[in-house]
Amino acid sequence: MTLRHCPALLISAPASGQGKTTVTAALAAYHRSQGRRVRVFKTGPDFIDPTILEQASGHPVYQLDLWMGGEEHCRDLLYLAAGEADLILVEGVMGLFDGVPSSADLAREFGIPVLAVIDASAMAQTFAAVAYGLSQLDAALPFFGVVANRVGSARHAAMLAERLPAALKYCGVLPRTAEIALPERHLGLLQAAELPDINLRIAAAAQLWAEHADTSLPPAVPFFPAGVIGVARELDGVKIAVARDAAFSFLYRANLDTLSALGAQLCLFSPLDDSELPEADSLYLPGGYPELHLSKLAGNTAMLASIRAHHAAHKPILAECGGMLYAAQSLTDAHEQQANMLGLLDSAAVMQPRLSALALQSVELPQGALRGHTFHYSRLQTRLAASARGVCPNGGATSEAVYQQQRLTASYIHFYFPSNPSAVARLFLP
Repeated sequence: MTLRHCPALLISAPASGQGKTTVTAALAAYHRSQGRRVRVFKTGPDFIDPTILEQASGHPVYQLDLWMGGEEHCRDLLYLAAGEADLILVEGVMGLFDGVPSSADLAREFGIPVLAVIDASAMAQTFAAVAYGLSQLDAALPFFGVVANRVGSARHAAMLAERLPAALKYCGVLPRTAEIALPERHLGLLQAAELPDINLRIAAAAQLWAEHADTSLPPAVPFFPAGVIGVARELDGVKIAVARDAAFSFLYRANLDTLSALGAQLCLFSPLDDSELPEADSLYLPGGYPELHLSKLAGNTAMLASIRAHHAAHKPILAECGGMLYAAQSLTDAHEQQANMLGLLDSAAVMQPRLSALALQSVELPQGALRGHTFHYSRLQTRLAASARGVCPNGGATSEAVYQQQRLTASYIHFYFPSNPSAVARLFLP
């Protein structure tokens, strides 16, 4: 077994909203500026943070999820990264010990040291208690150190360090400043493409890291391959049109890689700006923000007609979350503005003021079992009978419907294709 060694950190926190993405981006950009090759991963199902981390690292960002992808899949992703990187960074999800599996589970499984980010803006010496608790709750957890975020002054930074045990590494601070803040909306941070000054924000964060925090490389971690067997080319020669623009941007890179590994030819297109589908056997409508582009989607009647013709020809379509809203008869946004959509599903989608669902999901389809997650602020009004329903592995009540009509498969579930490539092939096979 060939080992590969690479310095690595898992950046976590006591809760969401502490600044994990900012710190991870700062670390990635700083070390990149020093000529190092940095590979970044995101723990759990997340489409948004990776867009920022890709800007910071200059490389694609993949998800590491022990449940959706499995331990062997995650192990191989890390092993491949270790072969070409000088530093691996993994941004955690939620709080360090939150969820099953948690960020702590991932760090423990692969021996990646944890750097804890704590929003210290409203605390002083109590910072030490939070840091100490994170470092000591699980004796088997590799713990690297702690960094204070949103610090007001040098005096504030000194107070935060007063009660820290000598054995707990204080990696420094990031000051509280608007120039590195990352704006948010209902599903999380704004995506990198929506922030014209994102590179300036990242560069400022990297400079502040260089001035106020530990710039040394973390310890090297041994990584070894799981030896995952490649997939059969069940979609050899199949042309798949993939929607990708500001309205449909929630795409796992691993999903596109899986389709390519299956032999598919991928053609990216924009439902917002293109007038017709590219020549394709199958269609993939991923999630995103169709509700933010209501009038433009509804006004692109040529594209609507092209997709309707694809559906009428009984060609495969997979529509996930935002893609399903686009496939509905109508979509009503948060300002109660309604517009007609594709009308492939006898349903109406309406945005809600509060979170409607957030959960991991597994579902048994006629094509095979698939895993994924759901996260949305909308509600689908329909009398259609579900062909299958998702199950939450953590015992939660969320059970998303999957609708299958002709060759259309639609659901709020964002499927993770590496969880069952053969089932995915059957969804897209003409």
